[in-house]
Amino acid sequence: MDEKKYPRILTAGDGCVVAEFGDSIDPAVNSRVAAMGGDVWKLAFPGVLDVVPTYRSLAVYFDPVNTDVKRLYARLGELCMKENSGAGNERRRTIIVPTIYGGEWGPDIEDVAQHTGFSAEEVIERHSGRECYCYMLGFTPGFPYLGGMDPALEVPRLKNPREVIPAGAVAIGGKQTGIYSIASPGGWRLIGRTPMLLFDPNREPPIFLEAGMWIRFRPIDKAEFDDIEAASIEGTYRPEILEEEEASS
Repeated sequence: MDEKKYPRILTAGDGCVVAEFGDSIDPAVNSRVAAMGGDVWKLAFPGVLDVVPTYRSLAVYFDPVNTDVKRLYARLGELCMKENSGAGNERRRTIIVPTIYGGEWGPDIEDVAQHTGFSAEEVIERHSGRECYCYMLGFTPGFPYLGGMDPALEVPRLKNPREVIPAGAVAIGGKQTGIYSIASPGGWRLIGRTPMLLFDPNREPPIFLEAGMWIRFRPIDKAEFDDIEAASIEGTYRPEILEEEEASS
């Protein structure tokens, strides 16, 4: 069987084209996805409706009636093959996610501690001690799939998923950690909660997180949780976002 060639352009229906950069979950592959996504938006190609990044590919949705499809494919092919396309993110953006851990907000933290052999305090320290990379958003609006969690915190998902998990729940599922952006079913283990509203359709922007961002969890107490929650409900809360130049390779 022939080996797959990357990058490559694939048709995904009458109104979608996909650029694939690899077949694994890898920061270098994902950085190329994020870079091309930015390039496509800058291109402002007539008829393009949306750009959706995943772990390893970029889907470009377009209106086939109002798009020069042949020319679009050609331009995307050029962007896909552009050298050093993964260097498109000159600035590293890190969003601070205030999080209250354990108790009623993180009912599974003791299970995680027992499974890993750490105390609950060490679980918190390890979870908040590393910045995690947002590979993509999915499942629900604004739900981030995060890589880079301390591998010692890996735990299996629940055998019986919960029917409802509250918005803002911070959880671990296998090797990944994530944040439930809206109330929804789910099987990840809950270790805390953020008072931030990750998704609010009446806010600009409606979603704070973006693929390609870094996330730093910051432990907080109940008083700060209540203050941020009140500001979030009022629509006045804005997360702290740090920007710095990426180190050149």
